[in-house]
Amino acid sequence: MNLPTKLTVGRIALAVLLMVGLFTCDILYMNGLLVVPMLGPINLIYLIAFIIFMVASLTDFLDGYLARKNNQVTDLGKFLDPVADKILVNSVLIYLALPHFGAPNQAVIPLFCVILMIARDLIIDAFRLSGATKGAVLAANIYGKLKTVFQMIAIPMVLLNSWPFAYFDLGWGNYLRICNIFIYLATAMSLISMIVYLTQNWHILKEDKKND
Repeated sequence: MNLPTKLTVGRIALAVLLMVGLFTCDILYMNGLLVVPMLGPINLIYLIAFIIFMVASLTDFLDGYLARKNNQVTDLGKFLDPVADKILVNSVLIYLALPHFGAPNQAVIPLFCVILMIARDLIIDAFRLSGATKGAVLAANIYGKLKTVFQMIAIPMVLLNSWPFAYFDLGWGNYLRICNIFIYLATAMSLISMIVYLTQNWHILKEDKKND
């Protein structure tokens, strides 16, 4: 296993560590065994989660960069890299769709956005699997890349409770916080990318129908 692949595996391990740590803190808090420390508006537990998330996100850049630079692109790496990304991002999205630790006015991610983005990923993955069985490579589009960019901006902002952008929040509870505006943009890009992707690759299902 080369270094880029090790970094990808490390990203999966960090995602698992992050979720285990957060849910353990939830259990301790609910049983009165944990007092949630705050640093101004920031939940210190979420601050630690923010650091772990950013380190894991950095490995996403490094593994691809090193694999291309050192000509170490492998089939295992190409398989594990998107899996690691989805485990990291989607697990944090699901977790942050619900309030935790009783932190005052803690930013949360709207649940309907999480459902739409994960449903989109499942549909696209199904199409890619169908294409792979026929030897077709289904390329990503710019909207999917923008979705990822907005997600990677929004998740750290939610973990930091919209700091330092809370001053610009528009009210209405959590719905018009700056961090959630990025989530709405990510959701919009996710749906647009799915529509474009399905439109460009619908012939795959038509071929399946002919074969039936």
